[in-house]
Amino acid sequence: MASVSASLPPPLLLTQRKPNLTSVQKLPFSPIRGNDSSLFLVDRRSHSMGLMVKASGKSSESSDLDVISSIQNVWDKSEDRLGLIGLSFAAIVALWASLNIITAIDKLPVISSGFELVGILFSTWFTYRYLLFKPDREELSQIVKKSVADILGQ
Repeated sequence: MASVSASLPPPLLLTQRKPNLTSVQKLPFSPIRGNDSSLFLVDRRSHSMGLMVKASGKSSESSDLDVISSIQNVWDKSEDRLGLIGLSFAAIVALWASLNIITAIDKLPVISSGFELVGILFSTWFTYRYLLFKPDREELSQIVKKSVADILGQ
């Protein structure tokens, strides 16, 4: 279980900087507990409210371990490891080359705006086609699962 709280720094354009050595107990906040174990902080001077949230659920460490274990399974099941290393190197080179091409295209004034428009239109279409309605989301989930199984050879 994790806990998140925020403390904002002073504005950057101050002419005189004073060290912020104020402890949390001396701040003029009064805590109020919510019914879902969240903690609200109320500023007694300006009547503003902050929120402290506790996160719970599946941690990212377990999902990282799932990715690592799936990569290890692919590596262990592979008969042509040299080909797998070559394919990985080719994927990294292709990613590097595509990033350089995108950077070069982005410097052209008209083409980058056109690509932005195409991206916005495609994102709108994709959202409408696959994300708005539950049957479409299930269809997308099946397509992704099938593609992953085809790629991993399962």
